[in-house]
Amino acid sequence: MSLLLEARGISKKFGGVQALKDVSLTIREKEIYGLIGPNGAGKTTFFNVLTGLYSRDRGDILFAGKALELGSPHLVAQAGIARTFQNIRLFGNMTALENVMVGRHMCTHAGVFGAILRTPGQRREEAAIRRRAEELLHYVGIAHRAGALAKHLSYGDQRRLEIARALATEPKLLALDEPAAGMNATETVALRQLIEGVRADGLTVLLIEHDVKLIMGLCDRVAVLDYGEKIAEDVPAIVQRDPKVIEAYLGGSVGE
Repeated sequence: MSLLLEARGISKKFGGVQALKDVSLTIREKEIYGLIGPNGAGKTTFFNVLTGLYSRDRGDILFAGKALELGSPHLVAQAGIARTFQNIRLFGNMTALENVMVGRHMCTHAGVFGAILRTPGQRREEAAIRRRAEELLHYVGIAHRAGALAKHLSYGDQRRLEIARALATEPKLLALDEPAAGMNATETVALRQLIEGVRADGLTVLLIEHDVKLIMGLCDRVAVLDYGEKIAEDVPAIVQRDPKVIEAYLGGSVGE
């Protein structure tokens, strides 16, 4: 598999706290890559730098062979990186279908005047956006809830809706920030199947998750952060036997 993303020496400091220190990692096309570590290890900070929410102090990121211009979430999304958030960020008073259509609108071409004048091209584009949003709701398994307000969906369905909205931007890399948080066992199994399906359809997945069993059973490779530094990066079978990882995060019972 060819390289999709390469992060080189990413550093980020908040006041006196070194949140990231020279973090480097590589993600290949069509792989599921896990990023784990204890609370405060820097995982979400890395996500926020990658997706343009935070500026970096040092370092570079290459994406699909080009330097990624960080600092603007909109430009990062246009480059082909979509994300979900640890804390669900949906438009609660909009329907599930409308939430996905919002994500899809980033790919529109009609422009402001077309939207105001309701030109034939704009109407065709809007119909296509609606069809694609309906397809994505079916893809994530909540088509039957298309007309429900997002705030009335179950927690698991809200997580699925966030993924559908992210997929609406047609990304090359789908970055998921703790998607299994708060899910029961049945929902977690369904989530795993969805992520495997996303990869099977040609996307690359970057996954932050505290569910170690999910990470180790799902990911092709895993990186471990501790106090803002990368302490391991390899296939799950090797990472979970690494003494530094066991000490920092996994615990003896997992190592055994």
